Amino acid sequence: MREISYQEIVKRVSAACEDANVELGDEMIEALRSASITETSPVASDVLDQLLTNAAVAANERLPMCQDTGVIVCLVKVGQDCRVTGGGITDAINEGVRTGYERGYLRHSIVTNPFTREKSEHYNAPAIVHIEIVPGSDLLIQLTAKGGGAENMSALKMLKPSDGVEGVKAFVLDTVKKAGPNACPPLIVGVGVGGNFENCAYLAKKSLFRPIGQRSEEAYTAQLEDELIEAINALGIGPQGLGGNTTAIDVNIETNACHIAALPVAVNLNCHAVRHQKIKF
Repeated sequence: MREISYQEIVKRVSAACEDANVELGDEMIEALRSASITETSPVASDVLDQLLTNAAVAANERLPMCQDTGVIVCLVKVGQDCRVTGGGITDAINEGVRTGYERGYLRHSIVTNPFTREKSEHYNAPAIVHIEIVPGSDLLIQLTAKGGGAENMSALKMLKPSDGVEGVKAFVLDTVKKAGPNACPPLIVGVGVGGNFENCAYLAKKSLFRPIGQRSEEAYTAQLEDELIEAINALGIGPQGLGGNTTAIDVNIETNACHIAALPVAVNLNCHAVRHQKIKF
């Protein structure tokens, strides 16, 4: 049985929270550069260049790339031959979030109660943590700082099976259209199809962690991803909603088995600030 200490998790999650907020991933930087070259709108190309400049300043000055430093969401895979010593894994993650946001002078965006709106005293904790038990002795924490703007423009719908793939496509396009500039495009569009009410939302969130440009392993789904990228970019919303052919950098679809009477679909939008970190023990 492999043992991993509570404090080691705290330390690495803390550092990851700071890094996520100040370092835009290389994949997204390259995608924005490529989009700037292929953009047909001079205004859109200029906006993309400004986003790249913003990312460079954030990384060089160790400043948040966006004033909304988000809510921390973690996808955690715990090997069945691994145990955390000195405390629980969720507590360790939350302590790491607290220390990282305090040390990095990152905005605290969490309220403890959705009705009274009392501000959390725990420096942007608690995080939202999804835990999966897997074979082996490794511990993997995939972390993102998810901003409120794009999250607010996300949506879920329980379609009828007769709505089929065309119904799914229409719902995805309608969600992006309604979001307009409010989700801070260019976007990564995460889509979850199948499962049930809560599972399709999780699938949409999970899809956002996929590397940019990596298509689904299912040929049919991969083709649908390509079709949706083309259809979304034809909407003309463009970077920051100022027009152009770069509304979506990528579309990722995750699917799961579902009931014969159901076709659940969730669309989770991610703004251009893709703030992901991967921690492997």
